[in-house]
Amino acid sequence: MSLDEKPCVVCGRTITWRKAWEKNWNEIKYCSDQCRKSRSKDLSGFENQILDLLKKRGRGLTICPSEILPMEEKKDKQKMEEVRQAARRLVHKGQLEMTQKGQIVDPSEFKGAIRLRLKS
Repeated sequence: MSLDEKPCVVCGRTITWRKAWEKNWNEIKYCSDQCRKSRSKDLSGFENQILDLLKKRGRGLTICPSEILPMEEKKDKQKMEEVRQAARRLVHKGQLEMTQKGQIVDPSEFKGAIRLRLKS
């Protein structure tokens, strides 16, 4: 990640520098109004669950983000997005890799099913 990019503190998506933010780039923390409104949401529980499950699974092995949620919450789109947000934040912290078909993908750009693994 370059100096003209940084991760959103809520969802982990990449925020790209804009001319309009030239004077206050250091203060920009959120990628959207939705993230700004949900800034009080604590996703550290999901982050810890992801890391714990991956450590139990073993180095080099992957998990599906849906494995974090109990069966009755797997169809809740909002909960699944929160798990993905926690995973994106861990990718930006350098602790995880997101993959599709075994290839590492950009956490801000992926579409479809992903797998998570500890960074090698």
